[in-house]
Amino acid sequence: MDGPTCKGKPHPRGFGTFPRFLGRYARDQRQMSLGKGIHKMTMLPAETFGLKARGCIREGYMADLVIFDDQRIKDRATFEEPFLKPEGIHYVLVNGSPVVWEARQLVQQQEGYYGMGNKRVAGNPSSVLLLTGMENI
Repeated sequence: MDGPTCKGKPHPRGFGTFPRFLGRYARDQRQMSLGKGIHKMTMLPAETFGLKARGCIREGYMADLVIFDDQRIKDRATFEEPFLKPEGIHYVLVNGSPVVWEARQLVQQQEGYYGMGNKRVAGNPSSVLLLTGMENI
């Protein structure tokens, strides 16, 4: 891996923000519904930043999807080990292409992909937003 978040010991939320939000705050502490939490991570930022055809599942939209177990999703990154993979995420698709399959990251090397460390992710910055915390899977 390379890039500014891959040197030394970055803050663990750089790799576990969304799993923590869904697992701890939505599921465990019930600060909001799971649906509202997902909305805050997907549709709300897409609308706020004017990202067209992103942020929800709809015909004609980009298929940026994260398939996770709502009872198991959990961040594991710590200050001592900031690159630990989250638990409970099984599949990630960006523009309909698999990036994580059965909890294993697939490396794609095609022109026009956005970089995440030494890995590259298809799509625009909303794809990176949805995959924060997944870089090391």
